[in-house]
Amino acid sequence: MPRSGRLVVTGYPHHVIQRGHNKQPVFLEDEDYSYYLSSLKDWRCEYGVKLYAYCLMTNHIHLLLEPSTSEGLGLLMKRLAGRQTRYFNAKYLRNGTLWDGRYKSSVVDSDAYLFNCARYIELNPVRAGIVPTPQDYRWSSFNEHIGNSHFSNVCDTLSGLSDPENYEAYVSEGIGDDELSFIRSSVNRNQLTGSASFISKIERITSIRVEHRGRGRPRKK
Repeated sequence: MPRSGRLVVTGYPHHVIQRGHNKQPVFLEDEDYSYYLSSLKDWRCEYGVKLYAYCLMTNHIHLLLEPSTSEGLGLLMKRLAGRQTRYFNAKYLRNGTLWDGRYKSSVVDSDAYLFNCARYIELNPVRAGIVPTPQDYRWSSFNEHIGNSHFSNVCDTLSGLSDPENYEAYVSEGIGDDELSFIRSSVNRNQLTGSASFISKIERITSIRVEHRGRGRPRKK
């Protein structure tokens, strides 16, 4: 049976997750993280994809991407995955796949959930107990967003919370259990991250029936 295509809506953010095969590491050394970020920085421009947030964990990645074409997101993810696999296999003398099948993605309501998803992504290493604060984690976009000059400029600006102090305070508020569950469930099920009205709007734009289900309430900016 052919696999169904993912929902891609140009001009809207997409929360993307890709995991290592059998939850195995896809990054082992600093060089591995840097290599992936370098590819991401170059190729997102080539494929016309904006990058609002990222977090590279040991065995999976989170990206918040906005494609300008219907093909751009898939092409970018395919190329990133293939190049990292070839690099990783050559460096660590291994064979086979690096990633656990296709990536998962969720179209995000940019008005209500863009900043919520960015915060969710950048707090991943804190929730995992790797670091006490997002500032302490090197491989996420948080330090870029708060204006830390020691980190390379990979991301586009999160307009609306562009003041570094405002953004730092916003992320420091943390994320509630309902919001956490909703964002996590949406991307893992390849469903929309947004309200019923947003779901209806996307259905009108795409002429595709989208499953309606319970949803959380975004926290105020």
